[in-house]
Amino acid sequence: MPSPSLPSVRLPLRPSPPLTTTPLSRRGPVLRSLAPPSPALLKPLVSAAPASSSYRSALLLHRRRRHALPEATEAVTITPAPIPKVTKKYQEWDSLTAKLAGGANLPFLLLQLPQIILNSRNLLAGNKAALFAVPWLGMLTGLLGNLSLMSYFAKKREIEAVIVQTLGSISTYVVIVQLAMAESMPMPQFVATSAVVAAGLLLNLLNYLGWLPGTLWQLWEDFMAIGGLAVLPQVMWSTFVPFIPNSILPGIICGSLAVAAVVMARMSKLSEGGTKFVGSLSGWTATLLFMWMPVAQMWTNYLNPSNIEGLSAFSMLLAMIGNGLMIPRAVFIRDLMWFTGSIWASVLQGWGNLACMYCFNSISREFFFATTFGLFLWLGFTFWRDTGAYGNSSPMTSLKELIFGK
Repeated sequence: MPSPSLPSVRLPLRPSPPLTTTPLSRRGPVLRSLAPPSPALLKPLVSAAPASSSYRSALLLHRRRRHALPEATEAVTITPAPIPKVTKKYQEWDSLTAKLAGGANLPFLLLQLPQIILNSRNLLAGNKAALFAVPWLGMLTGLLGNLSLMSYFAKKREIEAVIVQTLGSISTYVVIVQLAMAESMPMPQFVATSAVVAAGLLLNLLNYLGWLPGTLWQLWEDFMAIGGLAVLPQVMWSTFVPFIPNSILPGIICGSLAVAAVVMARMSKLSEGGTKFVGSLSGWTATLLFMWMPVAQMWTNYLNPSNIEGLSAFSMLLAMIGNGLMIPRAVFIRDLMWFTGSIWASVLQGWGNLACMYCFNSISREFFFATTFGLFLWLGFTFWRDTGAYGNSSPMTSLKELIFGK
């Protein structure tokens, strides 16, 4: 007769589930010590006790660490952030710099108007040679710089600066059209420039309205970075022809390097610093393109002093005033790139060309010295007010924060 305990003898013959399953981990302290702890318990205990320690000691350690978290969070909250105190002077200077940047629209709107009128008169009189005093390479670099800076300021939501760059792009393009009519600018370069201007204005408008996909906007930024790095060295090289051989090698080399850098950045083949550097190429390239515009103009003045009569002193004065009005805002928000482009254009494109015209007796002494005094007085006023707004002890502190950061 079979024994009643026979079914219990067959139990060990059944296949045993893995020891790491949850049901077995609940059957007693022996099985729980054999199975590894749950991943949910291991996640907060990064530096917990060894696996041989008891569950109770691990839980107590975890509770102690959880109790300490509010203290650490409170410490981070109490630590003052490196931001200036919002004083009345700070608010007043913030408001004033924004208004000054918006006020720069007026001189920039009128910046090219005297030059456009002068070019129109020369074209109607059949004096196309006078338009050769305006270098199309300088206008092209300024135009590409306006388009790139338009995208840069759109990302930073500096609406006043976006409008300034838009008006600058349109007015500069009108001058380029006049240069093409005078056959000063080759037709293939004019057609390519027209296509880029139309695409840039349209894409920036669609992006501002939120109708442009992020991928397409990224492609536009990459195109501007590659185009800027290819055009800038080529324009710089071509400015000094025929003193150096005429070659397209600088543009090809730098353009190829730019393509390789952008592709590697998009494929995540660069370090974090390298990717950040590639992302900033578009803005800095635009600034350098914009900065080269007065250099090309001054080089043309040096080679052909007789053509200075084709320049408008009022346009140069407007360039100095327009860029000067944007300097306080660039200093206030500590934007080194914006400050570099504005101060360079104000000093070289405006005051520098006026100095050339004064040296060749195209303007009076009183006019030149009055503009010189006004420029230096404005720069001093900018850093004096910024020092008071931030509570710094010296204007050099504001300049140091602008260049090196806080």
